[in-house]
Amino acid sequence: MEKINVIDSVMGSGKTSWAIQYMNEADKLERFIYITPFLSEVKRIKEGVVARDFIEPNNANHEGRKLRSLKDLIVQGRDIVSTHSLFQAADDELIELLTDSGYTLILDEVMDVIEPVNVKASDIKKLESSRDIKIENNKVIWTGDPNDDSRYSDIRLLAQAGNLFYYRGKFLVWAFPPAVFRALSAVYVMTYLFDGSLQRNYYDMFEFEYDYHAVKLNGDKYELIDYDIKAEKRDELFALIDLYDGKLNDVGNRKNALSASYLRNADVDMLKPLRNNTYNFFYNIAKVKKSEAYYSTLKEVETPLAPRSYKGSAIPINARATNDYSEARAIAYLFNRYPNPHVKAFFQDNNVTVNEDLLAVGDLLQWIWRSRIRNGEPIQAYIPSSRMRKLLEAWAKYEI
Repeated sequence: MEKINVIDSVMGSGKTSWAIQYMNEADKLERFIYITPFLSEVKRIKEGVVARDFIEPNNANHEGRKLRSLKDLIVQGRDIVSTHSLFQAADDELIELLTDSGYTLILDEVMDVIEPVNVKASDIKKLESSRDIKIENNKVIWTGDPNDDSRYSDIRLLAQAGNLFYYRGKFLVWAFPPAVFRALSAVYVMTYLFDGSLQRNYYDMFEFEYDYHAVKLNGDKYELIDYDIKAEKRDELFALIDLYDGKLNDVGNRKNALSASYLRNADVDMLKPLRNNTYNFFYNIAKVKKSEAYYSTLKEVETPLAPRSYKGSAIPINARATNDYSEARAIAYLFNRYPNPHVKAFFQDNNVTVNEDLLAVGDLLQWIWRSRIRNGEPIQAYIPSSRMRKLLEAWAKYEI
């Protein structure tokens, strides 16, 4: 594989439409794997690429696993469309099958390529002392029962796949195997603000090279052009956002207010003003029905923060690449995005610096673009975190 092709274009600029056009027009001998976050997008690819027969992996096989189906389809040389979650399960066998197979990967949105593993430091020590694992150059190697089905079976599977690392004597981190990207003939990553993504940090850590492109509609054809940040017209996009500015923002004045640690440690009395503010914004200021609104916060506090009359309007804090909420004209982002400290430490120990501000505003923009703004229609937004509002404003002015 040569350099990875990063298609860095604002939401709604036609990245998926370009990909469909590209696959329809490609040589019949070229093989594709299209990976997307949502099943709805899987359907879009299967229906949109009429020149090819894209197959979705299933569990109708002797193992009863989609991963086995994915491997079988690669052996057959089929065009494949699937989700991030399945592709993240890649192991050594998949890497071997992909090597020299001639596949082009099109990755719709960045993946979670680095994730902390939920295991206590004491359990890691216990696994070491029982000789179930050993640590070599920070890599966790499973040395116990190869078929262990205890409560540590998830650790066993990750370690056996060679994707598990031990850091700072207290935490485990899973990393997507970089050999997968190296086994492919070509890779296209379609996203926005790639520089702020953890996948960019991952590529830097594993010394991948990448080129930047953007998508432009020229007549009735989409084409790849050189990336030009000024072509994004951020001021026009920002003009569609009526950003609330008033006393309801007082709950987020501190820089770390509404961060994950702040919300996890908040009691009901601390969360109540934020819940009431959100209701006030939706009902009295934006004057929207439940079907016209959505909000997001940390999953653990979603229920106590649910504003009355708008319960059930929460969407995932990391919502990307879906138009399921495109009717929403009032939105509330009740969060202050920072990288997971273990993931940040993982990169720091590998001499890679995470751009916390660009990561935060990139995720915020993806979330905002789930609303009707994706159709060029104005929205009202309640973002009580002073840090997140400042980052959004700095993005609009090309300061970040």
